[in-house]
Amino acid sequence: MTSLRFVEQLRDLVGGVDVVLSDIWGVVHNGLESFPEACEALHTFRQQGGTVILITNAPRPADSVQRQLRKLGVADETYDAIVSSGDLTRHFVADHPGQKIFWIGPERDSSIHRGLDATLVPLEQADYIICTGLFDDETESAEDYRDTLLKALERKLTLVCANPDIVVERGDRLIYCAGAVAELYRELGGEVIFYGKPHRPIYERAMALATERRGRPTELSRVLAIGDSVRTDLTGALGFGIDLLFVTRGIHSEQFEGIEQLDAASIKELFGHPPRALMRELKW
Repeated sequence: MTSLRFVEQLRDLVGGVDVVLSDIWGVVHNGLESFPEACEALHTFRQQGGTVILITNAPRPADSVQRQLRKLGVADETYDAIVSSGDLTRHFVADHPGQKIFWIGPERDSSIHRGLDATLVPLEQADYIICTGLFDDETESAEDYRDTLLKALERKLTLVCANPDIVVERGDRLIYCAGAVAELYRELGGEVIFYGKPHRPIYERAMALATERRGRPTELSRVLAIGDSVRTDLTGALGFGIDLLFVTRGIHSEQFEGIEQLDAASIKELFGHPPRALMRELKW
């Protein structure tokens, strides 16, 4: 590929596509408001026989994600199912009954523990760490956790990252996520287990849900991912063997401002391996 152009409409890309795996934050909403044209595009794809699985690094169960989507005005008819990194993290907790957890994250993520045998304790008593985010992502960065992580490293604690994102949009600002803390711990020499994009388990779960909805498996050549992050969405899709439509309005928006076409050098610099196409914002 010598150039990579922007396309205007999803309809031009979904011929031969049966399943869309769409990111949520940055594609469907920005944390404060939904994007009506994106919701309409996914709904229209479904009306024409396609299946839409929302695939998100939200550190909460799928039903909590659904409640947030409803509050932001995203109708249930926009998608068939949701799979979240929070769901996969909950499976880890369920598979380690009786172990004690030191939790790093804001109170709004407390639903990740709902209904589980999860005993939350101070760091000194913990068997492992779960990180769903920063305690105060409005003011903190990963560096604020360095001393805590060094103490965890001394105890050789595993950190389970329930959201591999480094940053995410909140309105017109970027805020730090659990991935920033997890990457610092890994740099310090700590053991980290990541759940969510770009790691394979979340894609496997998404395809299992698509099979349930469609009643039969779907070949990966007939699957299209949609996302706005090179690190999670593009890397995850390529690693799983599916094409990606890259939405530029998200966390990389400044890098694409004023660009109509990318040459080979720019593609390599921005993406490494290019996505299937670019779209400023998702539209049918």
